[in-house]
Amino acid sequence: MNTTQLQALIGTLVVLGMLVLIALPAVIGALHDRRVDRQLREAAERQAAIDGPRPERRTSGSASRRFARTA
Repeated sequence: MNTTQLQALIGTLVVLGMLVLIALPAVIGALHDRRVDRQLREAAERQAAIDGPRPERRTSGSASRRFARTA
């Protein structure tokens, strides 16, 4: 391996290392969000098991429109 190939290898490793450093926070955040979603889903399932079955709410085709009161 000559000097040019070694410099190319070092440059490639530096670029890949920088890419990992930039992408790592996003990956950690996505994994954290998935964990929180899973915990919320499990908590809702536990609460539903404690409360028992709920009667189904009928939903209309359109959303209700509520307007803020102006003072």
